[in-house]
Amino acid sequence: MLHLTLRQLTVFETVARHLSFSRAAEELHLSQPAVSMQIKQLEENIGLPLFEQMGKQIHLTEAGNELYQYSRDILQRLSDLEVALDELKGMERGKLNIAVVTTANYFAPHLLAKFCQRYSGATVSLNVSNRESILKQLDENAIDLAIMGQPPENLDITSQSFMKNPLVVIAPPNHPLCRRQNVTVKRLAQETFLVREPGSGTRGAMERFFQKHGVHINKGMETDTTEAIKQAVQAGMGLGIVSLHTVELELEAQRLRILDVQGFPIPRFWYVVNRKNKRLSALAQTFRDFLLREAAALIHKSGEAN
Repeated sequence: MLHLTLRQLTVFETVARHLSFSRAAEELHLSQPAVSMQIKQLEENIGLPLFEQMGKQIHLTEAGNELYQYSRDILQRLSDLEVALDELKGMERGKLNIAVVTTANYFAPHLLAKFCQRYSGATVSLNVSNRESILKQLDENAIDLAIMGQPPENLDITSQSFMKNPLVVIAPPNHPLCRRQNVTVKRLAQETFLVREPGSGTRGAMERFFQKHGVHINKGMETDTTEAIKQAVQAGMGLGIVSLHTVELELEAQRLRILDVQGFPIPRFWYVVNRKNKRLSALAQTFRDFLLREAAALIHKSGEAN
């Protein structure tokens, strides 16, 4: 009979998921030697190597691949058990694992603060990542819920829109187009645009919009954060297309202006997303319902207060 501990399985699953001892150590808040020791003990108990080194990369052996599938199943069953026990304790207690795309981080903390004020027994883990990282976390069942723009259609997920997410064209206050109304989409072809990285939901919506109108835009700097786009636009490096929720402070301080362009704002929505086959805890379901029922009104009130 195998003598494996849950700790060993947890460490192994994390290393196998990242294919990195250092990243596993960081996620588990352990030292890298401690992670290596757990894997060594596990390999000794099993009697087979679980990883092999090829250059600077590690890979799962055949035994490692087999154990990875079983360890994920075991840890998921334990997670389901934790959910069931939390439900017996009541919906106001438990841990909530949330991931949001970087753009949503401009309003998500405000919503989480309101939720935690109401459910004081909740412990929240908030991960802010780009779209591709969050899709991977959903696929690996590493989070309860995600907040993002348009969800992909090729994943086995459930999604519901809970708030409008209009995209606007921003410019520095001294830009000549700030003095014009009803700017044509074709006129924007004369400008340089600062854009998000490939795979970003904002960039995808922007590219679909211009393709629909038969307009090719000049792309300048490419970055993986909306904050960098806002700073670059303020510096006069070009125009940007961003979520309206991300520029409220800059508009109030008159550091940025929204251009009046035909077809804008581009209508989009924020979605709350989870895997279809994931058993949501009572707390996660309560937070999901909270977003669907109250998020739009709370963010609107927050904007008026500012």
